[in-house]
Amino acid sequence: MTIDTIFALSSGFGRAALAVLRLSGPHVRDILLAMLGEVPAPRHATLAAFKNASSGEIIDRGLALFFPAPASFTGEDCAEFHCHGGPAVVAAMLRTLESFKGVRPAEAGEFARRAFENGKFDLTEVEGLADLIDAETEAQRRQALRQTQGELGRKVGEWRKLLLDASAHIEAEIDFGEEADVSALVRQEILGTIASLADALRTELAAAGAGERLREGLVVVIAGPPNAGKSTLLNALARREAAIVSPVPGTTRDAIEVHLDLAGLPLTLIDTAGLRDSEDPVEAIGIERTKVRAAQADLILWLSVAAAPEAPAAFGEGIEIWPVFTKMDLVERTGLQAELGSRDGFSLSAATGENMDLLLARLTEFAKSATGGGQGALLTRERHRRSMAAALVALEKAQDEHLRETPELLAEDLRCAIRALESLIGKIDVEDVLDEIFSRFCIGK
Repeated sequence: MTIDTIFALSSGFGRAALAVLRLSGPHVRDILLAMLGEVPAPRHATLAAFKNASSGEIIDRGLALFFPAPASFTGEDCAEFHCHGGPAVVAAMLRTLESFKGVRPAEAGEFARRAFENGKFDLTEVEGLADLIDAETEAQRRQALRQTQGELGRKVGEWRKLLLDASAHIEAEIDFGEEADVSALVRQEILGTIASLADALRTELAAAGAGERLREGLVVVIAGPPNAGKSTLLNALARREAAIVSPVPGTTRDAIEVHLDLAGLPLTLIDTAGLRDSEDPVEAIGIERTKVRAAQADLILWLSVAAAPEAPAAFGEGIEIWPVFTKMDLVERTGLQAELGSRDGFSLSAATGENMDLLLARLTEFAKSATGGGQGALLTRERHRRSMAAALVALEKAQDEHLRETPELLAEDLRCAIRALESLIGKIDVEDVLDEIFSRFCIGK
């Protein structure tokens, strides 16, 4: 099969001081000779004039780098052109590259996919690379970097090797079951390995939620009746005018999202429509959306005016709700304020900043707790969790008392566990998930 050479602008479109164009494939050397007049020394930045291959006209001057296969990102011959970032320069460079036969623009994630297919990364490392590009906070960056360095892949590889060894033993028992020494050794080692691995998988699955929350970000919904100060609180936490604040009830009709960085932890704060019975069809849609978003939240801040507190609405089981009593600046320093201070929840004024520091501190602690202290986890995606859960099911089935006397069934359970772990790191055919993973990359990666 003929493999195209691909290219892409990896630094993004728009006016900039510099632009980086990447190339990968079998025609890279030919392109270098045609545009530069030479193939630069491997892995050394070379000052060069980039020429139009047809006319010989100089397009720009910049740096060229050559990375010969297999010691490159994709495992193929690769090159980078560092030129000026003006739109006209970039457009001319792209036109010239596309003029070569067998050369075409890269699809989204195609560089990373070629790296995976050429064995430069396993599937978890590729996912970590995507997460690293998307990381918005320090904790997300650290977790993604661990993935790109193969932490999950190495651990899964260790488990897979243990299961392969156990599988080899059970196959020996099936083939040489009449030899008592072999059978005794098989049962002692296999059952111990299965029990140990099952415990390890349970531990990682228990921490999977923290890894996924850190990668995706926690969702905190601000809910409550109209005019409870929801938009004012959102603006105060965001430190900008993200939502319209008005004394008119029902001003907020749709969810407004703000992304916060709390001590390096990602949190999405959502302002929602006030909950009440409404005959306004637009407001009614906003209220229904509020209920949907609240039911999917990690935490709900239920706001009600301090002078007239209201009990939280029902949003479903398992959702943490914090009562927040707002507009404390309008409450006289009376017994009412003392009573509010004794209740569970927060009494604050977003307008004056009273007790806002306490709410931020509690939100930060909540984020740390929900994400495992920001340390991340081995499992960071639902796909990881599904594969590991399937492996655990197979191991638990293998531990069944009745199956211990049936080596053929035990061998099949071990194969199922191995296949589940292999699907996690991409060692077997996982075409159904590859397109989804790589399509999320930007062009040029």
